[in-house]
Amino acid sequence: MAKMPNQKIKLMVLARIFRERTDENHGLTLSELSSALREYDISAERKSLYDDIEALKLCGMDIQVVRDTHVRYYLASHDFELAELRILVDAVQSAKFLTPKKSRELTKKIEAMGSRYEASALHRQVFDSNWLKTENEEIYGNIAVLHRAIHENRKIACRYFEWNSYKQRILRRNGDEYVISPWALSWDDEYYYLVAFDSEAGIIKHFRVDKMLKIRMLDQRRDGEQAFSDFDMAIYSRRTFGMYGEAAVNVQICVDSSLAGVVIDRFGTDVMILNHGDTFDLCTKVMISPTFYSWVLGFGGKMKILSPEWVANEAKKLAQEVVDAYASSET
Repeated sequence: MAKMPNQKIKLMVLARIFRERTDENHGLTLSELSSALREYDISAERKSLYDDIEALKLCGMDIQVVRDTHVRYYLASHDFELAELRILVDAVQSAKFLTPKKSRELTKKIEAMGSRYEASALHRQVFDSNWLKTENEEIYGNIAVLHRAIHENRKIACRYFEWNSYKQRILRRNGDEYVISPWALSWDDEYYYLVAFDSEAGIIKHFRVDKMLKIRMLDQRRDGEQAFSDFDMAIYSRRTFGMYGEAAVNVQICVDSSLAGVVIDRFGTDVMILNHGDTFDLCTKVMISPTFYSWVLGFGGKMKILSPEWVANEAKKLAQEVVDAYASSET
């Protein structure tokens, strides 16, 4: 038999067929494998397929055989299990920093990492129409520039916007550029944040990546090496609430014992807790911000800031403002 034009890529194509068309519930006979190869203009005799399958197994592919009414071959171990693909799809679907278009594109690529049967199962479970998503189509390019700037130890320049009540983008600093030193990227509360050093202010700041526009890398080397010398992204994320706030402060909070799970979910099991029976004192360092106060006040009388006094007073002030706002609406 004369060789067909694509014989040199036979093993590559056969590996692709196993990845895309087989799993533990779906095997292919030698005849079906041969037919699948012919779709790529590749011929395959029975004996050569035995040798090809052995070659793929030697290369690390976990190809197994099942014997029922027919002898079928399948790939038992894919790079990702179905549950792992499900987690990745859910993460993409819930990520607020991705646009609907990018979410669909990424979901399709994730589905392709499993067999066609797993992809079909994943696709049936995708419901992305009601997720809150960014409208900034620059997000992919922005992330690429930020990764490169971090890797090459360079500063970046960008513009930054906020929304107004008319659903319009309003540029901060009247449209003037921010010049900052990028050090890390963090995914928090379904948003992507850049953690950077602001040389002008001399402090660490964070920026919502989906609110950054026209990011460009500069020739200047980054600042802030000393500030980030012992920086731990995991600890930093636990201390921030919604990635707002700038002042890191040691606080002590009296907490009702029924909220132990809430505290551990937020700060981890290594947080300092002083038990008093029905209550306990939470001692930790947090970034003081409106979001932090909202977190504490959201539990009503089951959380009370003990120290520092100025933090406790600020919480009282915010609580009183809420009471006053409701009182004024009743008159």
